[in-house]
Parts: sequence; structure tokens; C-alpha cells
Amino acid sequence: MLSIALVCIWAIITNVLAMTPSKDNHWRNAYVLIAIGIPLLGYVTYENGPWVGLIVLLGGMSVLRWPVIYLGRWVRGKS
Repeated sequence: MLSIALVCIWAIITNVLAMTPSKDNHWRNAYVLIAIGIPLLGYVTYENGPWVGLIVLLGGMSVLRWPVIYLGRWVRGKS
């Protein structure tokens, strides 16, 4: 259950960073959180199974929703 504890710490750090002021609308923080979150998601999925990994993925997408929205717009624009 170390992976779940690490995800909880990641979520707390994410919320604290969201409350701090930022000149670039938190994009630098989002890139760092994504870079940390992707391997963490793999670890959670490996340790707890795909359903827990999917729940953690949805939780991460709800916190980092603007990168997901812009990715969706970019993908729709390419097709």
C-alpha cells in the first residue's frame, strides 16, 4: 500500500501548489506533477490492479484538468 500513500502525498502537494500564486498559471507545476504522476500511476496499477489504477488516473485527471482539456482540443484539431 506504499503506492496509495505516495498518491495521497502527491494529491496533497498538488492541492498546496494550486493554492499558491503563479505567474504562468501553474503550467510549470503541472508539467512537474505530470512527470511524477505518470510513473506513480504505473506503480499503483502494478501494485493494486487496473481498477485502482483507473480510479487514480481519473483522480489525477480531475486535479490536472486543463492539460487534459488542451490535449483533447489538440487531438480533435489534428483529425
